[in-house]
Amino acid sequence: MNTEPRVEDLLRELAPQVLGVLSRRFGDFATAEDAVQEALLAAATQWPSEGLPVNPRGWLIQVGYRRMIELVRGEQARRRREDLVARQAPDDRQYAPAPDEELTAERDDTLVLLFLCCHPALAPTSAVALTLRAVGGLSTAEIARAFLVPEATMAQRISRAKQRIRASGLPFRMPEPAERADRLVTVRQVLYLIFTEGHTSTSGPHLRRIDLAAEAIRLTRALHTLLPNDSESAGLLALMLLTEARGPARTGPSGELISLADQDRSRWDAAAIAEGITLVTRALPRGPVGPYQVQAAIAAVHDEAPSTEQTDWPQILALYEVLERLAGSPVVALNRAVATAMVHGPAAGLAALDALTHDPQLAGHHRLAAARAHLHEMAGDRARAIADYRTAAARTSSRPEQLYLTMRAARLAAESEDGPPAAVEAEV
Repeated sequence: MNTEPRVEDLLRELAPQVLGVLSRRFGDFATAEDAVQEALLAAATQWPSEGLPVNPRGWLIQVGYRRMIELVRGEQARRRREDLVARQAPDDRQYAPAPDEELTAERDDTLVLLFLCCHPALAPTSAVALTLRAVGGLSTAEIARAFLVPEATMAQRISRAKQRIRASGLPFRMPEPAERADRLVTVRQVLYLIFTEGHTSTSGPHLRRIDLAAEAIRLTRALHTLLPNDSESAGLLALMLLTEARGPARTGPSGELISLADQDRSRWDAAAIAEGITLVTRALPRGPVGPYQVQAAIAAVHDEAPSTEQTDWPQILALYEVLERLAGSPVVALNRAVATAMVHGPAAGLAALDALTHDPQLAGHHRLAAARAHLHEMAGDRARAIADYRTAAARTSSRPEQLYLTMRAARLAAESEDGPPAAVEAEV
């Protein structure tokens, strides 16, 4: 939405609340979501020039309610749908609420919406898009720009996701207790997917998509507020804060990538680091300990270190070993291999990487080649490091990463002509 920040923030906060009200009243999430988007557009157009209404939430509900009625009546099954609405809603809800109605009895349905948008029946890309639109209040155009796809493509993706939910017949309510824990896992995964794409773009000219990472943090903060005793949700928020705190130092004046070892740590966000450390410190003793809490603990060790050389690498290696037991994956194994090199030397790290060479998830991935290049550089094997840096550069679609890896190879090639190898610190 192209409007002033105060209005934009308010609309994004209110969007899931209004959608929850309409979804519960009409029993039709897909149509309610369309109605809410039109109400948000109307507010973004009118509020900056006319001023905020006395009750912004009530104003949006009123506009969305009227648009919902128009959409329902415009469908071929108008009579059947209106009969259904009439049966579901009491008589005193047959009319749009007044814009200044307090609505103090209405509950916040943000958590219900998160569970609905992150249903396992949806593909991860669809769940991400639908969550950003329905819960985050972003427009289709904003989401499309964030993921570097045409707006029409993103509109189709969101439409298919809503059709899948409509076809499933899912009621607008919290999942049953037996299903809730598994669904919460999916909610966290979707929020983390949004964050990782914002923190390090998979493609395109920019390393970071700051707005996308910020939106993931905002939504995860809302999840933590709604579930304050859920230690893994707290761990996820801590992980995002501790990771994104380094953001200002990760790129140079021209947007070039700066490795962890070379970052100016005085530019890291001290307030975000403090909040993240407090969150994970409180979450870990509560338990049960989960992967996000362990990753947050690893990020905290990095953020507390004055430099790469003074980082507590043995503690990081021990935490990666815990993480492997909790949620082992090729990516975790790759990071553990780099930590192994920092503790036991590059030869040990390279041996650990060799075990991952034929893993189908990592074979051909630029991160494996980049890690191998770092460790060969640590070992002083410039020729192999240069070859691996070039391989990694050819495999990534991120332009800042391509430039960084290509420049590392070029620098090593120049040093090979000038003299003996220099000591280099690896980045985890």
